[in-house]
Amino acid sequence: MASSNATPVVTVFLRHHGEVLLFRRSDDVDSYPGQWSAVTGHVEDQDPRASALQEIEEETGLQEHDVTFAQQGTAFTVEDSDRDTPWQVHPFLFDADTRSIKTNWETAEAEWDSPTVMLRRDTVPDLWTSYRRVAPSILGVTNDTTHGSAYLSLRALEVLRDRAGMLATTDGAGIEDARSRLVATAHRLLEARPSMAALANRLHRVMHTSRPELSPITVETNAHEAIQGALAADANAAAQAAAQIGGAHVLTLSHSGTVLDALQRADPAPTVTIAVSAPGGEGVEVAERLANAGLDVTLLPDAAGARRLSEGSIDAMLVGADTVRPSGGIVNKVGTYGAALAAHRADVPVYAACATDKIAVKDDASTDESAPMQSVYNGPVDLTVWAPRFDTTPPDLITGGILTERGALSPSEVPAVAEELAGLRTWM
Repeated sequence: MASSNATPVVTVFLRHHGEVLLFRRSDDVDSYPGQWSAVTGHVEDQDPRASALQEIEEETGLQEHDVTFAQQGTAFTVEDSDRDTPWQVHPFLFDADTRSIKTNWETAEAEWDSPTVMLRRDTVPDLWTSYRRVAPSILGVTNDTTHGSAYLSLRALEVLRDRAGMLATTDGAGIEDARSRLVATAHRLLEARPSMAALANRLHRVMHTSRPELSPITVETNAHEAIQGALAADANAAAQAAAQIGGAHVLTLSHSGTVLDALQRADPAPTVTIAVSAPGGEGVEVAERLANAGLDVTLLPDAAGARRLSEGSIDAMLVGADTVRPSGGIVNKVGTYGAALAAHRADVPVYAACATDKIAVKDDASTDESAPMQSVYNGPVDLTVWAPRFDTTPPDLITGGILTERGALSPSEVPAVAEELAGLRTWM
């Protein structure tokens, strides 16, 4: 709880590729010289968020368009007995588009690293507490209906890494107790989004490579390395897709980080038509981001996709995949199946872009997640609403192939990869 007489300040964590920006404060600052911190500063005009953005610019040189708001944590009070000063801390997390920063006189040293290094350093008071209030959580992974599975798999790995880091630096925690807690965390994350194979495969890989002890320090290290490996796989899959769509008119839908990356990388730049992607409407944000990046973008209602395909202006359909079934079918945002049917009729190739970690090991992966009833109907009549989040597009409709970090896979090549991924589950 925030104290009414405390000085309001912001603590801002910038995240890039699973790591956060940390500063060692210079000897010239009045408060906490030599200690590690994040972007910090006083709250001006009783506006913490505006103050956070101002401090980002002053301490890193990054502008508002260089960062994306991710989370604001609940304010809390830090009682600094050494300085006899109470601070009302407002924590923030932003995702940074770049690691290229320009520090000012307040900073002696800056580095991007795993947040868990804070647990082993001399930091300003309660820096880890600030981070925990904006860090990814199991509940956040469960309830996030905006981002795709690649993004959420990274957040799940961060949750596991942070938990392992805490256990690795906690005195008195026996190895058996720590192992039990880590296993419980892994299982809860696996249960959070059962339809997302990438999340499961990446968690299983960390636990598998941490055998036999499953010690916190090993899990922490392997989870951090897995984040970097996952990012590389996703980027390479995007590069494969970008090579297919340069200069084309592409139809897409929903929010796939891999597809978004591919569309922005492709050269020449593609023309993009994107569906709103109800329920949820995440296609709107993607359309805005692509338009702001300078692409020629058309946003249309989901029901208009078939007509646009039938008119002959679309060269290719490119979608992400929350899961690839062992049969080669694609589990993705609802509406993908219908659009693929229309593309097939219009003789438009359909590509799915994703890392191979999105391949499920069993063909019974759940697609039963539902959107809130209110996202479809919020009226007074007692009626039944069916609002699935996902559908499955059969492999024969993925005519262009599945574009991965290993190259293009045909449906017949998917079972061998599924068998390989199944071997990661032996840790259980």
